[in-house]
Formats: sequence, structure tokens, C-alpha cells
Amino acid sequence: MKRNVVKALIAQLVLISSMSLLWAQQDTDAAKPPSAVDNTKINQRDKNQSEPTADSQKQTPTDRQLSQQIRRALVKDKSLSTNAQNVKVIAQNGMVTLRGPVNSDSEKQTIEATASQIAGSDKVTSEIQVKSK
Repeated sequence: MKRNVVKALIAQLVLISSMSLLWAQQDTDAAKPPSAVDNTKINQRDKNQSEPTADSQKQTPTDRQLSQQIRRALVKDKSLSTNAQNVKVIAQNGMVTLRGPVNSDSEKQTIEATASQIAGSDKVTSEIQVKSK
């Protein structure tokens, strides 16, 4: 009987100490200042009227279908990260622009190859950036 009580007390102590460690970790994470993200250059580029943006995509059935096919192929590829699956796909007059951050060169190459296979290799412009670690 005493062994069961001792085991229960030890289990409770382990649980309480692990919860204390988790709370302490949360407190130190909350004390960290948020990392500064500077998108100034990207925002300046997107303000340029000659640069295609997602909201400037033509609403022709052909362009919508083209961007839709590429987007479906990217989302279907489970080897890609969430960043890669969310790359902007902008179709204008049959030309496709890819824009956004990805985690690796291989993801960038996969996205470019997928878009080229669907739209045609001479119809794809890549402005994809690989995030530095």
C-alpha cells in the first residue's frame, strides 16, 4: 500500500515540475522581442505599376484556369512546404509570374518546373525567393 502512495506522489511531483518548466519556457518566450521583419524593398517593388500583382491578374477564363491548374498542382504536392504551396501565381494573357518565399532551392525548382509543365517553359517568369536560414 505504501509503495502505491509513494508512486502516486512521485508521479504528481513529476507532472507538477514538468508543468512548471513549460510555464517558465512560455514566460521566457513572451519576454523575447518580436523579430523585426523588413519588407520595404518587396513592398516598393509591388507598388510599381509595371510589376504584376495578384490583384492585377486578368479575369479572363483562360488566365483564371491557368492559375487555377498551377495552384492545384502546387497544393497537391505534399513534398512542398506551406510557404511553397502559397507562392503567388499570377496569370496575365497566358504569361505566368511566380512570386513569394520558399524554404529551399529544390522547392523553387519544383514550383518552376510545375508551372512550366502546365503553362509552357517560355511563359513562366519566376520571382521566387529562397529564404535564408
